[in-house]
Amino acid sequence: MQLNKIPTTVVTGFLGSGKTTLLSNVLKQAQGKRIAVIVNEFGELDIDADLLRSCPLECEEPPEDEAPEGCDIAKAEDDSGIYELANGCICCTVEEEFLPVMEQLVERRDDIDHILIETSGLALPKPLVQAFNWPGIKEYCTVDAVITVIDGPAVAAGRFAHDTDKVQAQRLADDSLDHDPSLQELLEDQLSAADLVVVSKNDLLEAAEREQVEAVVTQRVPAAVKTTYISHGEADLDLLMGLDAAAEERIESVHNHHDHHHDHGHDHDHAHDHFDSFVIGLGEVDSAKLQQVLGGLINEFNIFRAKGFAALPGKPMRQVLQAVGKRLDVYFDRPWNADEDRRTQLVFIGKGIDEATIRNALETALA
Repeated sequence: MQLNKIPTTVVTGFLGSGKTTLLSNVLKQAQGKRIAVIVNEFGELDIDADLLRSCPLECEEPPEDEAPEGCDIAKAEDDSGIYELANGCICCTVEEEFLPVMEQLVERRDDIDHILIETSGLALPKPLVQAFNWPGIKEYCTVDAVITVIDGPAVAAGRFAHDTDKVQAQRLADDSLDHDPSLQELLEDQLSAADLVVVSKNDLLEAAEREQVEAVVTQRVPAAVKTTYISHGEADLDLLMGLDAAAEERIESVHNHHDHHHDHGHDHDHAHDHFDSFVIGLGEVDSAKLQQVLGGLINEFNIFRAKGFAALPGKPMRQVLQAVGKRLDVYFDRPWNADEDRRTQLVFIGKGIDEATIRNALETALA
């Protein structure tokens, strides 16, 4: 019987800040630790959840009902260990979406060593942490730490997010949100609950820029909150876990902009009809042609986000494509499973983009 509470790490940060990369590296360092992961991502296609679900490439094919070393995570209903919440911002759907999943994990607490929660880019940590004081959760789980990931170069430039248009699109796309602060206010709210601040993309920061980031962070967090700088999401597992912050015990003392807006009865207008979002599925494609077409579409249309997987003829590996601003990142993440449908799937979020036009352009890349 597990006598201690299950430690839970909450990772928050804007879209594109590096949360998924950070968690992927954590899972690769798991070393037999049984970790359950809750992912909250807006969109019809949960790309981040699927990326976290992938084992490191060096993992051997596991025997039946056994995860490979370094990938030993508690099993969800689909045996992946990933619990997906894609119905809106987790901080605004705590009771409807988050608590039922936590109740499932509590029931399986003897099989779980740690819980990781990746929030959507718009999530406020406070309501989520408050849920750990609910009866049925408080007795079995504790918030080991709230980790806020910030994009170093973006904060240094005063943009706060790598691609502010993408964050705005995510905001407009989520009809569950009951808050609509500025990006600066949202960053401050995420930092207000932090037990650890992780500054990503440190390799892209000059010394003067790093000083600017330090100034932004120190103005918004207590001196006791540590800040660490990382490159490529490569943080030591011991740095992120075992902080024993018990954040739920102090969360009521955290006052943020979101509380202020509600206290003063401010209305929040999200303009939900000002964006377009769709998923396009295709067969196998020519990789070079697909990248060429995607690059052209990103330059020509107001596409905030393009992300997904591609199936290439004769290639056993699945290819991942992620558009970050005008840059397109492409890499292979894992082999296709024998029973998996080898299809190309891409999610698009943007403004004034037409699904038929995008589809017609992508179909020219079919193998």
